[in-house]
This record gives sequence, structure tokens and C-alpha cells, in this order.
Amino acid sequence: MTTIIAPRTHDLGGFQVRRAVPTLQARSVGPFVFVDHMGPALFEPGRGIDVRPHPHIGLATVTFLWSGTINHRDTLGSVQDINPGDVNWMTAGRGIAHSERTPAALREGSHPLHGMQTWVALPLADEETAPSFHHHPAATLPQQRRDGSWLRVVAGRGFGEEAPVKVFADTLYVAIDLDADAELALDDRHAERALYVLEGDAQLDGADIPEKHLIVLDPGRRARLRAKTPLKAMLLGGEPLDGRRHLWWNFVSSSKERIEQAKQDWLEGRFGKIEGDDEFIPLPDH
Repeated sequence: MTTIIAPRTHDLGGFQVRRAVPTLQARSVGPFVFVDHMGPALFEPGRGIDVRPHPHIGLATVTFLWSGTINHRDTLGSVQDINPGDVNWMTAGRGIAHSERTPAALREGSHPLHGMQTWVALPLADEETAPSFHHHPAATLPQQRRDGSWLRVVAGRGFGEEAPVKVFADTLYVAIDLDADAELALDDRHAERALYVLEGDAQLDGADIPEKHLIVLDPGRRARLRAKTPLKAMLLGGEPLDGRRHLWWNFVSSSKERIEQAKQDWLEGRFGKIEGDDEFIPLPDH
């Protein structure tokens, strides 16, 4: 049976984020342990997103936008704007901190933001790997345009293409844009898959599916997606996790003790500084 998951919605001062994973029905999909849909939002002049410096361990963050711009800074010294169609892949490994903010120039006028941010749990052998950051411009990603569909392989492999983004486990992460009445047979060559519909009216094998929901797909089923109106969706998944993961705040690890250590490291300033961004998010008290 196909499972349809309604995400939890958080309002961040007029900016909505919908969290589809983890939920009771899906703790993970392939290596993805965290799936957030940001927006769509239209910010007034002077407004924007301000995610203050915060730490991560044991995961990689993946950011992909349909509209807007976010400036990324981290403790490695990376400073990078991400624009629509680009990929920011940040491997936290043994520890990194970063911030994400709307660039100052954009705040001078009204500006949109719409995209997805996900966390990929690193395999057990790579949980303590060295942190790194990689930016991949939109033009470097494999793309297919045919019969009213536009496919972009954001990370991993799908539809016969492979992205240049370095992944640590078999990964499926494909942005799908369909014109009204276009149809697409979904890639079925991954153990676990889900489809997140960001925007538009869609059908899966003839049955209506709601927008802003996650649909967990049956293994091996070559489901057919049809757009009744222009559609934006993300197909994600890959190989299952190689063991249980604990999630606490921004930390992911196979070890509860390691998460306790990360808490202490953040309290005591051991994640390092972000040049040009002196704020930080305090450790939660729960």
C-alpha cells in the first residue's frame, strides 16, 4: 500500500516549513532522515531568512531551490550563495557549524523563496569523516527535457543519469517539473523511494494525490505520475540505512554518547567560528 504522509507545518515568522521526515510513518527514506519543504514564500523588503550559526554531526545537508537565494557560511571558511537549480552539499561528519541567510542585496526589495532542504545520514563507516562543503552550479547537473517534463538529478543517480555530487550511499534525489497533462514513469531502481509534491495537482497511477504531502512508494513499482496542473515534485530515496540513527536537535549519530559529546562541544565552543557571522543558536535545554 502506498503511504501518504501529511508533514508537520512550522511557521517561522510568516515563512512556512513543512517537515515530512521523520514522522511516525517514515523515520527515513533511503539515507534521508530529514525532509523539509521551505515556502513558497514572498518576503517583504527588509525581510528574509536568518538561520543563525548552528552545529551538525553525522550527516550531510542538501539544499535545492526552485526560487530565491540563500547565503551559506560555515566553519571551514566557505561563503556561497545558492541560487535556483544549484546544489549545496555540506558533509558534517565529525562536526561543522553553518549559517543560512538571505543576502543583504535581495532584502532591498520583495523576493521569493521556495525549495527543499534534506539531511542524509552518513553510513556508519563515514559518520566521523572530515567535514566538507561542495557547491554545484545548476548547469553541472544532469538534466532531461522531454514530453513536458524537466528532470534534474540533484544527487545520486536516477533516470539513467548520475549527478556530480559526491554521495556516501546509493542515493536517489531528482527534481521533477511537469507541464499540465504531462506524464512520467518514476524510476524504480532503488530499494526505498518517496515522492514529495511541492506544488500542483497530480495523479499517481490514476489516483489523485495531494500537494505538500509525501507519498512513500512501494518497492519495485514503476508508478506513473501525471500532472493535472503544472507540477513541482522531488523523487527521493536510495539504499536503507545501515543501522539505527539517533536524532537530537541538529545531530545525527548511531551513538547516543556521541550526541552527548556534540552537545558539550557546542556549549564549549569547539565547533569553531564562522567568519562574518558572530551570532549562534544556543543549545536547546531539552
